[in-house]
Amino acid sequence: MDIPDTLVRKSEEIFFSFPPERRESALVPLMFEAQRELGCITPDTEHWIAETVGVSLVKVREVLTFYSMLRRERAEKFLVQFCRNISCCLAGAEDLQRHVEKKLGIRNGETTADGLFTLRYVECLGGCSWAPMMLVNEMQYYQLTPEKLDRIIEGFRSGRPVPPDEPTPLLGNVGEKIAV
Repeated sequence: MDIPDTLVRKSEEIFFSFPPERRESALVPLMFEAQRELGCITPDTEHWIAETVGVSLVKVREVLTFYSMLRRERAEKFLVQFCRNISCCLAGAEDLQRHVEKKLGIRNGETTADGLFTLRYVECLGGCSWAPMMLVNEMQYYQLTPEKLDRIIEGFRSGRPVPPDEPTPLLGNVGEKIAV
């Protein structure tokens, strides 16, 4: 596989953030960076990541299949992922999921007729203390309400996305401007 030089340079920056004896800790940040650059993590990318980090291909696939934020296929323009785990459900996520289904006119796993939004319900987005939450591409939105959800969806629809409340530390892009 031909890995872009920009991704190779970024991988070196990522590795620099960790002590040499903790190189494996760079696995998840490197996977997110590869996905950002390449659009998804293909089998060839999995091999490159395993070799680069120095872990088994099985380890890369374990991480890839565990985190719903990582994709093996290119995403739609706006991939809306709602957490359906216990913390979010207790904080009202199920009502919000019904709200977004009505607003977009689609259900879990479907894409809007205009191809802008695909809706997926996932087990965990890693933000239980900020429930309910969702992820739109790589932008995390916390403590959602129907009104906030409407503003977010309309922002993406109009080409003026509402910025997340905070940087997205779980995805390794703290302080970076996220391209939409």
